[in-house]
Amino acid sequence: MKGVNLVLDKNYILGLVDGEGSFNVRVNPDKNRRAKVELKFSLKLRHQDKEILHELQKFFGCGKVYIQRDKRENHSLCYRFEVQNKKDIIDKIVPFFTENPPLIPSRKTDFELFKKIVGISQEETINFEEIQILKQQMHWGSLHTGKPSVQWKRQVA
Repeated sequence: MKGVNLVLDKNYILGLVDGEGSFNVRVNPDKNRRAKVELKFSLKLRHQDKEILHELQKFFGCGKVYIQRDKRENHSLCYRFEVQNKKDIIDKIVPFFTENPPLIPSRKTDFELFKKIVGISQEETINFEEIQILKQQMHWGSLHTGKPSVQWKRQVA
């Protein structure tokens, strides 16, 4: 795929994000850090598919592609496309996914919560408690308890 000029359309990007994308929020309690609410949109693919991540970077006009080494057995070398710049999140990522929401319900819910947090993080006085409550609901968290909605145990044969 190297050297091939790919043209990604919005439906292809939505499929990638539904399968491999992530909207994340970190609340930084360190008073010495400037960014108290860290926002991140990311997508991870195997090293063979790195070119797709560079095309995503071109499509959005922002973000960076990083190597992600994983030393666990049965895990291959991966690369990650990330957008962490708050202005890029506000000006590029949120508008794209507002107009083209993820299709998978869990990813759509994560984006809607992420979008609310982005809005709160732009207010003059940031309500960190509200952000924490919304953050706990992301990634399959329960809307009521903030705890994972699905509990499972690995079956031992």
